Amino acid sequence: MDIFDKKVSSRLKETTANKQTSLFSLYRFISIDSMATVSSASPWPIDSDSTVPSQHRDPGDDTESLDSFSSMSLNSEEATHNSDQTPATPPPSLLHLSFNQDHACFAVGTDRGFRILNCDPFREIFRRDFDRGGGVAVVEMLFRCNILALVGGGPDPQYPPNKVMIWDDHQSRCIGELSFRSDVRSVRLRRDRIIVVLEQKIFVYNFADLKLMHQIETIANPKGLCAVSQGAGSMVLVCPGLQKGQVRIEHYASKRTKFVMAHDSRIACFALTQDGHLLATASSKGTLVRIFNTVDGTLRQEVRRGADRAEIYSLAFSSNAQWLAVSSDKGTVHVFGLKGNSGAQVKDTPRIASDLTRTSSSPSSSLSLFKGVLPKYFSSEWSVAQFRLVEGTQYIVAFGHQKNTVVILGMDGSFYRCQFDPVNGGEMSQLEYHNCLKPPSVF
Repeated sequence: MDIFDKKVSSRLKETTANKQTSLFSLYRFISIDSMATVSSASPWPIDSDSTVPSQHRDPGDDTESLDSFSSMSLNSEEATHNSDQTPATPPPSLLHLSFNQDHACFAVGTDRGFRILNCDPFREIFRRDFDRGGGVAVVEMLFRCNILALVGGGPDPQYPPNKVMIWDDHQSRCIGELSFRSDVRSVRLRRDRIIVVLEQKIFVYNFADLKLMHQIETIANPKGLCAVSQGAGSMVLVCPGLQKGQVRIEHYASKRTKFVMAHDSRIACFALTQDGHLLATASSKGTLVRIFNTVDGTLRQEVRRGADRAEIYSLAFSSNAQWLAVSSDKGTVHVFGLKGNSGAQVKDTPRIASDLTRTSSSPSSSLSLFKGVLPKYFSSEWSVAQFRLVEGTQYIVAFGHQKNTVVILGMDGSFYRCQFDPVNGGEMSQLEYHNCLKPPSVF
């Protein structure tokens, strides 16, 4: 049974199974910098051979899902909220949004702490508001277990921005940290690896003992761009290369490195399928999105978001790799059909002009017959479905667990769930809207 997603029925197991080894006694959490030295800022006195104290909970308790322990996490805070008769404080400022690995949950980092919310049904699972400081700029989940990676940020950070704090929500505290010589831009978690992204370096650690497994140098990467496969097979990691427009693909099973010149302009965003076989990339121009085969680096498909420049905020594949979603600063989320993976063909997708003749067998323009004569714009593949949002707000997107649904998160706290028609395309229909920064009494 997968120890990370195992559920238990009751916390009473804590008292009856205390002889079992906790999840984190399997790991050695030490504070290290990029040279893997011990830091004195660790949560308790430890050395390189130390393990987590034996009073940690048993494996069943430590690895239950967020759903199964959310009520315990909220008890004390709900009591405080209910007993507080003072006027409501203003909502916190949002610093971070990210989906977990299967897009079932998402994490919110604020200037006061962090929150974990469920996508379907939408509800807050738990929150942590810190007494002092509180700013959390990165919250990385590990599927639905109690372990999170946190990085401080904002005007009053809870933790130094050059440290990755390993948070165990069963204990409501950090049980380890990774320290670096520059600010951490992002963190990625797998069941077997921790990946830390700095401005120009990426460090890959073994989750079991925090041993440094790999170190990668990149071009300047202020966004912390990095994607990691989440399938049960070998890890595939994608990051910026050392040249503008280049991506680096690491295949850890075969110990092969592939470099792909994806764009002429700098890389702005990319995404991997769960199995790591397909890679979608966008450049700073934001007009085209390219899909590559990660094994040989060949270009599989090219789709067009629009004609004018745009900043691409996020890319996301559907779980079956039939669809690709794109969000940008233009306030529109696009859904594209992928070649070789799509189900029903789109009968009529939006094109450059409403009076153009459409084709029912291909998502590309009918003017593709004139490819090589007319500008490339006219033969581009366009989106199947779209959803209009407030322009200028940053949104990230993922596909929902219900068929043909898309979940959209905004840095203004907005949560949208929409549905698209895979046959007729066109405008998506909004199924629901929420504000994830509302107080807990609304949930």
